[in-house]
Amino acid sequence: MGSLMYLTATRLDMMFVVSLIIRYMENPTELHLQVAKRVLRYLTGTTGFGIFYKKGGDDELVAYTDSDYAGDLEERKSTSGYVFLLSLGAVSRSSRKQPVVSLSTIEAEFIATASSACQVVWLKRVLGKLGQNQGKSTIIRCDNSSAIKLSKNPVMHGRSKHIDVRFHFLRELTKAGTVELVHCGTQEQLAEVMTKPLKLDVFLNLRGLLGVCSEMDIN
Repeated sequence: MGSLMYLTATRLDMMFVVSLIIRYMENPTELHLQVAKRVLRYLTGTTGFGIFYKKGGDDELVAYTDSDYAGDLEERKSTSGYVFLLSLGAVSRSSRKQPVVSLSTIEAEFIATASSACQVVWLKRVLGKLGQNQGKSTIIRCDNSSAIKLSKNPVMHGRSKHIDVRFHFLRELTKAGTVELVHCGTQEQLAEVMTKPLKLDVFLNLRGLLGVCSEMDIN
């Protein structure tokens, strides 16, 4: 599993399933072994895949963020996921279980978006030191309209008063113009690969949009 985690640096299509299996490392069952073998079979058929970065592509950082709701059947915690694209290729990704139990889909999406906003701050600093300054607001694409409204409208107190204060850091970044939350359709939400299992056609489409492809696809 450690080797698979290392491989996810260039194989974002495996991020969700690898993160899911690792949760059961302390007490694995036969089912988890079967899933791990299935991952290895998938890798055997896609050994030539990697992330393709297009020369002269868009130099603006764009983020996609998503979450499932109470996907963990044991602790009922949700899974957050985000993907950052630069020059049409992924430069940062995450798929991890949220630290708290969410009481609604809005809260789960809000927490996931707050996590990606923190990553925005760090990536902007790194890119700035590399001479790739991001002067404009970084767009974060989210498929939940209510979470976007919550980040801009603190009046929604009834739905947000129970949310941990640390996640409201997102409001400050939105107000300062560091990030801009933009709604996107579910079929365009690249971060879904990081949060839940998908149908084959949807998975293959999102895998291509993430820039994960083979040399044959490039040629």
